[in-house]
Amino acid sequence: MAVRGRLEGTRIPAETKRYRCERLEVRTTPEDRALIDRAVDAAGTDLTAFVIENLTLATRRVLADSDEFALDRDAIEAWEAINERPARDLPGLGKLMDRPSPFVAE
Repeated sequence: MAVRGRLEGTRIPAETKRYRCERLEVRTTPEDRALIDRAVDAAGTDLTAFVIENLTLATRRVLADSDEFALDRDAIEAWEAINERPARDLPGLGKLMDRPSPFVAE
């Protein structure tokens, strides 16, 4: 039996217990801590679970473009149509590429 996690697309087997051994320390302002505590209470969870869940979700969003590229069927078809078009002639780009690199000493 698997339990669907609240993180997008995650599935964690119900019988799996996670062992946490790494420590993460964060300093906050009193205002930020009060806000976080309110959110923890509203979520009905504990501080560690709340922070890990939301930090992991934010991390996945930040890394999404570099780690995974997912498209639905219509988007795949549109992407393929764009890639099947012949390359355009861009004279300005050709001139730019013919210039010597400013990063190479001559």
